[in-house]
Amino acid sequence: MKKIKYLMLLVLSLTAWNAQAEDLYEKWNTPRGTSWGFLVRTGYVLGGTSPMPLPAEIRSIGRFKPEGGWTMSADFFNMFNKRCGIMTGIHYFMEGMNTGATVKNYKMGIQMGEDYLEGMFTGTDETKTFMSGFTVPVLATFRVSPRWNINIGPYISYLMYRDFEGSVYDGYLRVGGPTGEKVEISKENPATYNFADNMRRVLWGMEIGADWKITRHFTAFANLDWGMNSVFKSDFKTIDFPMYPMYATFGVAYLY
Repeated sequence: MKKIKYLMLLVLSLTAWNAQAEDLYEKWNTPRGTSWGFLVRTGYVLGGTSPMPLPAEIRSIGRFKPEGGWTMSADFFNMFNKRCGIMTGIHYFMEGMNTGATVKNYKMGIQMGEDYLEGMFTGTDETKTFMSGFTVPVLATFRVSPRWNINIGPYISYLMYRDFEGSVYDGYLRVGGPTGEKVEISKENPATYNFADNMRRVLWGMEIGADWKITRHFTAFANLDWGMNSVFKSDFKTIDFPMYPMYATFGVAYLY
C-alpha cells in the first residue's frame, strides 16, 4: 500500500509540475506546437579584429580600445515545437577598434612622404579599423526554459564600408627583409599605412547568442560573432597572417 501511495504522490507531483510549466510557457508567450514571430533588435557592438593566436612578432599590446557602434536588426523565427526552431534575419552593423602594440620584425608596408616601403618593422604600431555592412545569420534556436533561448549557427556578412589604417614610429624598418637597409622612424615623424582596398567585401563565421525575456514582448540579448575567414584578401601578402573579426553585441529586442 505504501508503494502505491508513493507512486500516486509522484504522479500527482509530476502532473502539477507539468501544469505549472505550461502556465509559464503561456505566460511568456511560448505556446506548445508550431509558433513563429519577429524580433526587432537594437544594440551596441564591441570587439576587435585580430590574428588568432597572436603571432610572435607582436610582443605586447599597449592599448586596446573598441570603437563600437550601433546595430539594428530584424529576425524571423519559426519554432518546430516547444523547444526547437530556426531563426534568420538581416542585421546592419558598425564595428571597429583602435590598438597600439610593440612589434618586432613585423612585416609591413608603409608610406613615408612620397615613398612606399615594404619590409620588417620593429617598434610601435598603432592600428585603427572600422567596418559597417549587413549580416545574414541562419541559426538553430533552442528554448531551454520559458524565458531563455540559445541561438547558434553560421552567418555571412557584406561590408559596405571598410577601413584598416594606422601608423608606425619609435623604431625602424628593414627594407625588403631582416638584413635590408635600416630606415629609422621617429614618433615626431611617423610613417603611415592604409590597407582598406585590400580588405574583403564578404566575410563569414559562426554566431552564438542568448535571448532572455524581460516581459512578454521585451527581450534582452547578447550575441558573439566569430569570423572564420580573414578580413584581408587571399592575395594580400603585406600582413602575412589572417586577421579575424570577433565582435559581441548587447542590446534589447521587441517581440511581435
